Amino acid sequence: MAQTVVVGMSGGVDSSVAALLLKEQGYRVVGLFMKNWEESDENGACTAEEDFADVRRVCGLLDIPYYTVNFAKEYMDRVFSYFLAEYAAGRTPNPDVLCNREIKFGPFKEYAKKLGADLIATGHYCGISHEGGVHRLLKAKDAGKDQTYFLNQLSQDQLSGVLFPLAGLDKSEVRAIAERNGLATAKKKDSTGICFIGERNFRKFLQTYLPAKRGKILSLAGEEVGEHVGLMYYTLGQRRGLDLGGKKGEEGRWFVVKKDLEHNVLYVSHGDESPLYSNACTVEGMNFIPFPPDRKEFVCKAKFRYRQGEQGVRVKRTGKTSLEIVFDEPQRAVTEGQYAVLYDDVQCLGGGVITSARI
Repeated sequence: MAQTVVVGMSGGVDSSVAALLLKEQGYRVVGLFMKNWEESDENGACTAEEDFADVRRVCGLLDIPYYTVNFAKEYMDRVFSYFLAEYAAGRTPNPDVLCNREIKFGPFKEYAKKLGADLIATGHYCGISHEGGVHRLLKAKDAGKDQTYFLNQLSQDQLSGVLFPLAGLDKSEVRAIAERNGLATAKKKDSTGICFIGERNFRKFLQTYLPAKRGKILSLAGEEVGEHVGLMYYTLGQRRGLDLGGKKGEEGRWFVVKKDLEHNVLYVSHGDESPLYSNACTVEGMNFIPFPPDRKEFVCKAKFRYRQGEQGVRVKRTGKTSLEIVFDEPQRAVTEGQYAVLYDDVQCLGGGVITSARI
């Protein structure tokens, strides 16, 4: 009898093709759509309803059953509350990483089991191996789309019984498969930005949850050059939205180099990017995949944000879940609250939250 795979379907092309491929491979496929956010966007449209309509169309064409489940409360408690607390503390969190650990491979997986799932699958661009009861998270064929960065917090239990059907495909191949098979999502635009915010104005969205407090913008020399609208709206290395262009007739760009939460001051630099570079960082909450290494120090590769090539590093374990990472080359805008994710040639070794960067 065929195994049952419950596929997390978002209404996008990737999860649609994942379901198609699994059906072609002989599995009994069930679609499951998660609703994690109750609010409409700034135009009053509920994007979840549009996405679920696409899920219905795809599942109808594939002739597979589909269900919907509401995890809005779990999302608010486990992801969004953390997101707000981190911004209030002056850091820049990555809620998509938490969403995978706390929702997609947590309550979603449990709900899938209630639907009779032997396995679960998603449309993530990554690979996985299950050998001898050990589950390893592998890089995708399409390096430009590889999403292992967002799965760096998953445990061995969460990775068990998981399939990633798109591991060996490029994005262009996925769209071609969708078109050939007449899937309604074939030409649907990829979603961008933070999962629950979507395409809306980030500053306007955040303002409804965290009160903004204006303050001074200072140069590193201590000269006042402007006013910020709230420290939470700025990230290290940011150039746009500072409203400092042409100050004192100078050419060149201003960019954020530091935030002083205690004194509510935003520090900027003009032209000189050197203050943005660091040689090492500290990490807490490190999750090793599949297990912590025996060595206290080791060499590997790392990424400090999703859209970045792998960088050579030396890692020193300073505690059970804490690390110091020394970079082979200085790194630009290593940001507190983001994740440092470790790699070898073929697999993701896990990751943790960056707590500080130093020269």
